[in-house]
Amino acid sequence: MEVLRRRVVASATGPFGHARYPLADTMDHAPDPGLFGPGSVSWEVIGDPAVFLGGIRGLLVQAAHPEVVAGVSDHSRYREDPLGRLSRTSSYVTATTFGAMPEVEAAVATVRRAHRPVEGTSHRGKPYSAGAPALAAWVHNALTDSFLTAFQAFGPRRLTTAEADRFVAEQARIGQLLDADPLPLTAEELARWVAGHPAVGPSPGLKEAVAFLANPPLSTGQRLGYAALLAGAVDTLPVRIRMALGLSERPGGHRIGQVSVSGLRWALGSSPTWRLALLRVGASGVDDERFKQELPVELLKR
Repeated sequence: MEVLRRRVVASATGPFGHARYPLADTMDHAPDPGLFGPGSVSWEVIGDPAVFLGGIRGLLVQAAHPEVVAGVSDHSRYREDPLGRLSRTSSYVTATTFGAMPEVEAAVATVRRAHRPVEGTSHRGKPYSAGAPALAAWVHNALTDSFLTAFQAFGPRRLTTAEADRFVAEQARIGQLLDADPLPLTAEELARWVAGHPAVGPSPGLKEAVAFLANPPLSTGQRLGYAALLAGAVDTLPVRIRMALGLSERPGGHRIGQVSVSGLRWALGSSPTWRLALLRVGASGVDDERFKQELPVELLKR
């Protein structure tokens, strides 16, 4: 069973190892709690394996905005370097959620630099700029809504309404650093804003993005696990967005996603980065049983 567990860990985490670990120097910033800290809902939500499914859902939702996906299609290198793009996105989420403030600020500055030249016109003749508050809001809110939805549907427990609202408000702090606007502050308001956004619609970039997300460059074993996560992600999409994406629910999609995330939780446990952040701030009463992956020894020696 331990051999199997390690294989699952390697398969699940391998695609994210194509960028420098964003918290490599985090122990140098002890006891900085960053934006959130050990009592936050964000550390629990982003620290759970349901985040894998939430990330897929977030990319699908983002693709439903014609101007956002046009920027990705026209300027991104995701076709030539898909795992690098995936790793950099994961590093951004990791740094802004679990990092000390210098790491948060560095991650935001990197995104700002990357977005600066991303400008153009979509297929429907509308100008876009990645740094525009409205487009930044779509990208940010799509991820926040997706991480929360995935946790509520496939997490180890269901957040209360107050906890879900706190997660959204916490994540809005990240959006503020990127000048995103608007930033809903409750879970209900956020879900309604995403599902009913007037810009949602089909586009050439959408078709390309969905085709890529349906068939990413993964090994045979990784494809099987990814397909299960994708089925669960599609199952949780608002009907209007799912129709715009041209996707259909798979029979038993929710159950497939549930089994897949449970399998990841058995193998991976909670994020080792969450554990590292807890160590950085000197948190007491850490439940080590929930963390199954080892931390790099060199980080603990700092």
